[in-house]
Parts: sequence; C-alpha cells; structure tokens
Amino acid sequence: MRRETKQALSASMLFLLIILADQIIKVAVKTHMYLHQSIHITDWFQILFTENNGMAFGAEFLNKYFLTSFRIVAVSVLIYIIIRNIRRGVSWGLLLCLVLITAGAAGNIIDCLFYGLIFNNPPAPIVAEFVPWGTGYESLMMGRVVDMFYFPLVEFDWPSWIPMIGDKHFIFFSPIFNLADACISCGIIALLLFYRKILQS
Repeated sequence: MRRETKQALSASMLFLLIILADQIIKVAVKTHMYLHQSIHITDWFQILFTENNGMAFGAEFLNKYFLTSFRIVAVSVLIYIIIRNIRRGVSWGLLLCLVLITAGAAGNIIDCLFYGLIFNNPPAPIVAEFVPWGTGYESLMMGRVVDMFYFPLVEFDWPSWIPMIGDKHFIFFSPIFNLADACISCGIIALLLFYRKILQS
C-alpha cells in the first residue's frame, strides 16, 4: 500500500474515532447528569456537567451564528490542508497534529449544529432527554457545547492581608472542557513545539 493511501486511511480513521469518542462522552454526560451536577473522582479531577455557547474552555465573546459558521469554514479549510499535505508526503507527526485539531473542531461543531434540535433542556435535577427532531431547546446552529472535564489542581484562599485579592478563592486551572477541546489544544501545542519551522515557511 502506498504511503499516501496509508496516511489517508489512518487520518480518516483517527478523525472518525475522535469524533465518535467525543460524542459518546458528551451524550452519556448529557443524558445521565443534570446541568452543573458533579461527580467527584479525586480532589484534583471531577466530572462536572456544564454547557457553553462559545469557544473552547467555555469562553463566550463571539456571536453564536458567526462562531458556528467560522468553525465550519475552518474545518473545511483544515480538511483541504490535510489532503494537500498527504499528497505532498507530510510527516506522520504533522499529520497527527492536523487531524487532532480538525477532529476536535468538528466534534464541537456537531454540538452547535444539532444538540439544540435533538435534546430538551429541563431544569435541574432533571436529566435531559432526546426529543423528536426539531423540537429541542434551540434552532439549527444554536446548540450549546457540552463540557465535563474539570481539573482544579490547586485550590486555596488568598491571605486577607494581600491587597486586591485578599480572602478571594483561587483555583489553578479552572476551565471545564471536553475531549474535542483537549484534542485541539494538544494538536496546537505539538505544532508549535515540533513544527514551528514548517508553519513559518
């Protein structure tokens, strides 16, 4: 089998595997936990069900239609870049980075596009359920992204004598994220660490 064919098959399988794993986790959380419910795993790791309208790690500063449209365009461009680089004989490591980023972005697009159409939005402590297509809590492209991984690695209260922040609670690494976010972050970090010269060329 030619290298190009092997890379294309490997990239496609990894892409689909990441999306499948991401969606299985999200659907399991959404249909078995109510919003803001937390499962304590360790002192530094929790499964905490949250939803957001915005970008990775819960950021919210862009219009939802614009954000979803931008994600779709970005994924389309990334898929084109992957195909072009496979034809050029890209390294396996660079291909992995590109697939991680693309699959992660695609995973969150699915939430935005369809979750508002297929899930209801009951108040806590009621758990969400699948509903007939189009009868969910929002319209197309307006669904909320499901997040669940929470790692409060270090947590403490600042001493009262410190100006401005005294007595305030501090949590190191407070973002709540999902598998798709993790794939995007890992892919970008690896690109910057190992393939900076290629990006600059």
